[in-house]
Amino acid sequence: MGQYKVMDMSLAEHGWKKMEWAWQYMPSLQFVYKKYKDAQPFKGATIAACLHLEAKTANLLLTLSHLGATVAACGSNPLSTQDDICAALADKGVHVYSHRGMSTDEYFDYVRTVLNYKPNIIIDDGADLVVTLHQELPDLIPGILGGSEETTSGVKRLKAMENQGVLKFPMIAVNDALSKYLFDNRYGTGQSVWDGFMRTTNMIVAGKTVVVVGYGWCGRGVAMRAAGLGARVIVTETDPHKACEALMDGFDVMTLEKASRVGDIFMTLTGNVNVIRREHFELMKDGAVLGNAGHFDVEISKPDLASLAERVERLRENVDSYVMKDGRRLHLLGEGRLTNLACADGHPIEIMDLSFSLQLEAALYVYTHKMAPGLYAVPEETDRAVMESKLAALGIAIDRMTPEQVEYMKSWQE
Repeated sequence: MGQYKVMDMSLAEHGWKKMEWAWQYMPSLQFVYKKYKDAQPFKGATIAACLHLEAKTANLLLTLSHLGATVAACGSNPLSTQDDICAALADKGVHVYSHRGMSTDEYFDYVRTVLNYKPNIIIDDGADLVVTLHQELPDLIPGILGGSEETTSGVKRLKAMENQGVLKFPMIAVNDALSKYLFDNRYGTGQSVWDGFMRTTNMIVAGKTVVVVGYGWCGRGVAMRAAGLGARVIVTETDPHKACEALMDGFDVMTLEKASRVGDIFMTLTGNVNVIRREHFELMKDGAVLGNAGHFDVEISKPDLASLAERVERLRENVDSYVMKDGRRLHLLGEGRLTNLACADGHPIEIMDLSFSLQLEAALYVYTHKMAPGLYAVPEETDRAVMESKLAALGIAIDRMTPEQVEYMKSWQE
């Protein structure tokens, strides 16, 4: 087995500079590294990771390697993989298998290659490593101690596996930690989606009508930032509680059918399939822009879009213009993949600093604790420690309860 497969090793120096830039703004991950570097807690471990291969992720993978692990990694999205980052990681001893623009067949070939390193620990983004193990490589499952999942979509898949009784090893739902969804999903997605939109289209958001499809934590962030940029925001939902929340947050709420007639920009954030489809495309105005931030490229129905179009034109990088038979143009960003990663660099560095610190701590937890198969929450003390390290790095101190207050909170009597 080769040590890596990347597009161009001559790009390594450029990738390393990008990693250095990111590292200086990742104080939480630096704190975790300094805490464990002498102990080398991952010595003897093999970690398989399927993640977005860009500079911030690279610093997580390199930190795991510096703490003793053998690390094999593949990219979780063809358009988020950065070839210079892959080259830099390979140059530093990480076994990388990915390149930007890889086909679906290549993607799963790389997933299988990484799993054939016989890992003890899994770090997943979308649960493809876990699902491939269960469906194709079950002989490797006895060697898996456990792992962690980064995304809402991946946690949904793992919950379904657990509910069906087929999940064969423990997985920690990093996505569900307070320090993940309160910050990564809301502020990270909120900023990075509009970063990707503006980089790719060179269009203004102010004055536009933005339709946010799905008002989970990611949808909240995208709606909040769109409003801050001067857009009129419409939210569509299937959950009455979230719909009412969006209304009370100051946004218009309506059906997607109604919103399709008036929207200028559409962003899907549901984690579901065929959310925007034929009947919506048929109602959209000329020039509407479609983007997705719900993980997989299935939320916007590309087959329906293609069937309605008489031709497709690539007008700008990461912009495909579907020319309808009536002359309207509907513009799809990043092939319907994650707008914030396909069209930009993903979440801000400081946000992913929190998430990747959680990933490292979760990996260490499953490596050092015997756990039954199933889906687990991030330990509360780990979640809290990551946030405390972030505040400390920023020079911010917070209050602590007195012993009297601690006891009072445990009591049920006045």
